[in-house]
Amino acid sequence: MLTKEIKIRFEHCDPAGIVFYPHYFEFFNQMVEDFFDEQVRVSFQTMHEEWKLGVPLVHIESDFLKASRIGDVLSFSLQLSRIGTKSMDFYITAKMGEEERVKATLTLVCVSLGETLGSAPIPEEFIKRMESFKGA
Repeated sequence: MLTKEIKIRFEHCDPAGIVFYPHYFEFFNQMVEDFFDEQVRVSFQTMHEEWKLGVPLVHIESDFLKASRIGDVLSFSLQLSRIGTKSMDFYITAKMGEEERVKATLTLVCVSLGETLGSAPIPEEFIKRMESFKGA
């Protein structure tokens, strides 16, 4: 499981003083990007520029359980739950202490960044590195 703390800043909040929900999607993407950098050991920059691959989000389900405010430090956890031949699923939670604030399931698909932008097999090297992380 990959865990990161993210501090809620003024820029993340709406006029009511709580996190404006689209920012959670940015946090989710940050967790996925960190997963590839730290666990798969391939940065998004390398993946895009050298491997000519991307992993866009194609499906998400999320539940916003309790509001978070400026100054809160949320502990985000990302768990790889499934690896297919061309797609993968992640489960993400964000907590303040023991209190769950948001949870989400994400499906990403591997795509070629060539002209077609079509789905592509996940490189075997990536799968091997992800398998060691799955269920950890």
